[in-house]
Amino acid sequence: MKSSRVPASRARSARCRASGAPASRAPASRAPRSRRTGGFAAAALGAALLLTGCGGDGEAAAVPDGWTTLDTKSLSVGAPKGYREQPASERAKANAAVALKEESGVRTGMVSVQLDFATGVDDAEEAAAAAGAGIGLGSTRKGTSDVRLAGAESAREARRIDYEFTSNGEDRAPAKGTRMTGVVVAGVDSKGVPFAVRVNAVKGSLTDGDLDAFVESITVK
Repeated sequence: MKSSRVPASRARSARCRASGAPASRAPASRAPRSRRTGGFAAAALGAALLLTGCGGDGEAAAVPDGWTTLDTKSLSVGAPKGYREQPASERAKANAAVALKEESGVRTGMVSVQLDFATGVDDAEEAAAAAGAGIGLGSTRKGTSDVRLAGAESAREARRIDYEFTSNGEDRAPAKGTRMTGVVVAGVDSKGVPFAVRVNAVKGSLTDGDLDAFVESITVK
């Protein structure tokens, strides 16, 4: 399943090109000088406001209404409705942030962020290879695609892996044999730190649109 997301920068660049259109003619010379000066000042202010939207670096991704935001030193990401952030004192040391969905004591969904999880990683391809190795035996890969995240320009390139696996029923996981779906997005932040952002959930509990929104909610720093 490949992401068809169109970078927001495309729309911004079109808007920025439009801002370069020739300026309208100045008012007739008979108009009072103060009015002409005020008109020029307003035009200059409008152009300045329009140009502030032309930058491509540092813009944050949109997180859907009702989602929880997990924020770390390398990135932020949205967790779907019903997921709650796990306190640092309770999560595994390997995770920089975690959000869980629990139903009747069973963890039916999990979002996790891992930072600096592998050595010798310099780019998104290498980060994805390391993250993919951690998916586990018995998992079925459904697709791999390149994605472009929001945030720091030097770190926007990442790779997405979609997969499925079967729950082992351990550690408050769904009953053994339950089919699960997962997505992991891997890359390297602007300081060269590799990251892996993952969502696992009972198959069917998240739509394809939810999984795409998860990927699109990531802002890398």
